[in-house]
Amino acid sequence: MNPSNPQDDYKIKDTKPQLGERWPHGGVRGGGGWISSDRVTSTYDLVEQMYYLYVRVVKARDLPTNPVTGSCDPYVEVKLGNYKGKTQHFEKKMNPEWNQVFAFAKDKIQSTDLEVFVRDREMVGRDDYLGKVVFDMNEVPTRVPPDSPLAPQWYRLEDRRGENAATVHGEGVFSVRSKVYVSPKLWYLRVNVIEAQDVESEDKSQLPQVLVKAQVGNQILKTKLCPTRTANPFWNEDLIFVAAEPFEEQLVLTVENKVTPSKDELVGRISLPLHIFERRLDHRPVHSRWFNLQKFGFGVLEGDRRKEHKFSTRIHLRACLEGGYHVLDESTMYISDQRPTARQLWKQPIGVLEVGILSAQGLMPMKNKEGRGSTDAYCVAKYGQKWVRTRTIVQSLNPKWNEQYTWEVYDPCTVITLGVFDNSHLGGNDKPGPGKDSRIGKVRIRLSTLETDRIYTQSYPLLVLQPSGLKKTGELQLAFRFTCLSLAHMIYLYSRPLLPKMHYLHPFTISQLDNLRYQAMNIVASRLGRAEPPLRKEVVEYMLDVDSHMWSMRRSKANFFRIVSLFSGLISMSKWSRPRHPPHMDTKLSWAEAVHPDELDEEFDTFPTSKPQDIVRMRYDRLRSVAGRIQTVVGDMATQGERFQSLISWRDPRATSIFIVFCLFAAVALYITPFKIVTLLAGLFFLRHPRFRSKMPSAPSSFFRRLPARADGML
Repeated sequence: MNPSNPQDDYKIKDTKPQLGERWPHGGVRGGGGWISSDRVTSTYDLVEQMYYLYVRVVKARDLPTNPVTGSCDPYVEVKLGNYKGKTQHFEKKMNPEWNQVFAFAKDKIQSTDLEVFVRDREMVGRDDYLGKVVFDMNEVPTRVPPDSPLAPQWYRLEDRRGENAATVHGEGVFSVRSKVYVSPKLWYLRVNVIEAQDVESEDKSQLPQVLVKAQVGNQILKTKLCPTRTANPFWNEDLIFVAAEPFEEQLVLTVENKVTPSKDELVGRISLPLHIFERRLDHRPVHSRWFNLQKFGFGVLEGDRRKEHKFSTRIHLRACLEGGYHVLDESTMYISDQRPTARQLWKQPIGVLEVGILSAQGLMPMKNKEGRGSTDAYCVAKYGQKWVRTRTIVQSLNPKWNEQYTWEVYDPCTVITLGVFDNSHLGGNDKPGPGKDSRIGKVRIRLSTLETDRIYTQSYPLLVLQPSGLKKTGELQLAFRFTCLSLAHMIYLYSRPLLPKMHYLHPFTISQLDNLRYQAMNIVASRLGRAEPPLRKEVVEYMLDVDSHMWSMRRSKANFFRIVSLFSGLISMSKWSRPRHPPHMDTKLSWAEAVHPDELDEEFDTFPTSKPQDIVRMRYDRLRSVAGRIQTVVGDMATQGERFQSLISWRDPRATSIFIVFCLFAAVALYITPFKIVTLLAGLFFLRHPRFRSKMPSAPSSFFRRLPARADGML
């Protein structure tokens, strides 16, 4: 490295690792010891591929006891259509461990559901039913060697009433093994609260003024307060939640009466399991339904009759699980999956991504063990719904993993993210107690910038921002290849919208998307944290860029200078324009008509401030919130210009090729077509009736949005 230019240490370096396989005892394969061709041969390419469904039942915890015997003799029954398998049973164990595997040949599978029952063995009569878990066979992931085994995960058992009974778990392993994880299947739950009837207030002399509060897990949303006092309020408001399969939470609705500004009165309540709601794939209307609320009696004299349902408030809902949207759990700038929730809407994959996580070099010591610096490093890769975690290399600053993973690619305009972390849960730290896994660095690779069928072997710098500044914490050595399965299909995708059509036909607001993305991140982190070894919350949040929308002066300056470098010429030209009217004081332009009193108080505050500390903190948080949105807009403006730059600089070779071919045909068409005809056709197209216009983005717009930008390189 040239010491006069320290920036070279932050650049990607080409490497030449020896990839592939060798015959034992030094023999050669393919004429040259190590495979040197562009296509690495699989170990299993001389036999037919066979598919089996493997079900590993490992352990359960907190199983309920029999009320008669006071104990539990549990066993597990795995049922797939007409095929059944049973584990051994244990006597008097509430936390049994089986660790048994069942295999079902794919060609003999005749059911769409896999049912796992936990039963209590009885000496007399039928075995007692403790709970079950049901898996949709269409959602079972496929493991392709050399992928690591799927990480086991906790699942809540449901009893006959659909309530939580206990928990069953996967393999109990150490937190150093490599594993493959699958993100939970996420749905948007749309609850349209239409109206309620027969709402009564505790004060019979006054009509109620009510609102509806809806809750799914930790997500709580409310309708607006009905503007009038009435026993039959009307709202017609949509409340949007994120839910994950298998559905563990319920939709809890409460109708509350606003007695005073500081007091709410519970009118009625109902809990609804999510599986009862219709799953729709498009924007067709969903049938509405009436539900009776559990109404509790008023007054002390009613006593034990509070739970009687002789007369009940009714609520009118139109609820559905939206299968036509893609539930965003990551930043759209670095999105790795764009498929809708419903598998029926998925297209065929257009390629395969193979990644070899080889090693890391020169890692910084992240903790102290026995008085000296140490790092227990592992690597996490995320693309689509599939996460992988390499094994942990203990006490090494130059760990070697040499693990290979594959992903199906459904869209080339996506990004794979890889992060390196220090495992702080192995013990031996000088600091007492387990801490968070420390981030060492992150790498992003946009697939559209890769040439197909080419093996890339590169060393990426691992960079992290710390309060003390930018630090290089090491280098990550990777080998990867993007193989195209259908070139025609891939080129066709460049003219398609980036997200499923429901995002354009019935779009969400910006604030809704931000909130839903945050909730989806929390759900993914929670579910992946149940696996063994767990993908901990701090790891998932770092990989999903949970704080990418937060304001920072650094990001704002970076986005500003991105724009300056793009539009410096346009800025100078804009000074030539002259306004048509003399300037005047515009109250609307100045936002002086709708100003909040607190904003005025802040504007006329002294500098430095003379306000109390709590007010200053509140205003600072508000400033960060507003500035974060401005920062996002500025970054989006810079991204548009960079996309145009990438188009003419061959950053995405396929996109530039498509653009050149289009320009060639357009030039020929314009040459042979009279200009008047072109103008006429353009006018008719742009002035066409709204009936002939679509909410879907046009092909040129979709093509432009798919172009890469320099945002991929932003820390």
